[in-house]
Amino acid sequence: MISTRRGARLLLLELLGLLLFPVAAHAGERGTGDLGIIVERASGSVCIVETTGRTLLKKVGGLGDLSHASAVFSRDQRFAYVFGRDGGLSKVDLLAGALVGRVVQAGNSIGGAISQDGRLVAVANYEPGGVKVFDADTLAPVADMPARFGDQGALSKVVGLVDAPGRRFVYSLYDAGEIWIADFSVAGQPAITRLKEIGKEPYDALITPDGRYYIAGLFGEDGLALVDLWGPEEGARRIAFDYGRAGEERMPVYKMPHLEGWASAGDYLFVPAMGRHWVLVIRRSDWTEVKRIPVRGQPVFAMARPDGRQVWINFALPDNDTVQVVDVKALAVIHELKPGKAVLHMEFTPRGEEVWISARDENKVGIYDTGTFARTGELEVDTPSGIFFSARAHKIGL
Repeated sequence: MISTRRGARLLLLELLGLLLFPVAAHAGERGTGDLGIIVERASGSVCIVETTGRTLLKKVGGLGDLSHASAVFSRDQRFAYVFGRDGGLSKVDLLAGALVGRVVQAGNSIGGAISQDGRLVAVANYEPGGVKVFDADTLAPVADMPARFGDQGALSKVVGLVDAPGRRFVYSLYDAGEIWIADFSVAGQPAITRLKEIGKEPYDALITPDGRYYIAGLFGEDGLALVDLWGPEEGARRIAFDYGRAGEERMPVYKMPHLEGWASAGDYLFVPAMGRHWVLVIRRSDWTEVKRIPVRGQPVFAMARPDGRQVWINFALPDNDTVQVVDVKALAVIHELKPGKAVLHMEFTPRGEEVWISARDENKVGIYDTGTFARTGELEVDTPSGIFFSARAHKIGL
């Protein structure tokens, strides 16, 4: 009798469990944390991929001009927001494999960001010049912030747009030499803080992984502009100023370097030097330059492995078939590989055991073990450029 009652009780608990947690009904569904996209530069498409099986799941088209495209992700990692060069903002459902929203919001855009709470998507625009903000769910317009400067109210190109804690967006005005902070923490029109005379022609920027420091690279002069977002009223500070003073002539710039939050590793920032064959190493404790690491060519990306032990670097022409690896402990190049012609982007898997590298002119994405440097896989992708994994959803500034 006791055994029968116990068996009935266990059966009842199992039935209740199935009603409350119907696992079997969802057995065929896929999680979003393992997903990402690869931009097909020439076709206006993105390929949805999953990293564990190194599988290309589906191609989604109709995204417009993706010749300089980037992406951010919703906080649940289901949706990718893709920013196209034609001013298009596209929303892609990674699970459905479908384009679910698209607005052409400007004439020429250069990237975007998603707010800390995941409710706002901001787009940086070259033309007409400024930032537009949209509801992440509906893509309905929320705010239009023209980047007007000077006595004549000219419009500046906007670059280096990132999200910051406190429902803020931070960005640089290339033509004005200014950094603006737009605060959306209070309902209504955003409060904008304008920092002037930060340096000549900021061309891109990063925010440190803790969200405290915003750093803009300067094209018009050697150096970087640093803003402490805990005290922006103190203005911008110059760091690594005039690093070309030693007498080495600056070369023609074949591709603008890109600054990323990934370039922070351990106690250092690793910054591509404009027009030179160096990566600058800047100590975060006092913002002084501690070393210049000689590299193969003009660096474009310097991206840190998630554990901070390595920094992987790719290059502009004529060295854009090469990637070099810097050991952060030794502050020296320890490995070089040749992934293919026209390496445009690299992306680490969330814990950094592999890195995916796009080789545009060979229509391939190579996958490498970051411990052994062995090539462990390959995907055929039409003119691949940017690679973005959904783990970025939970990283500030990415």
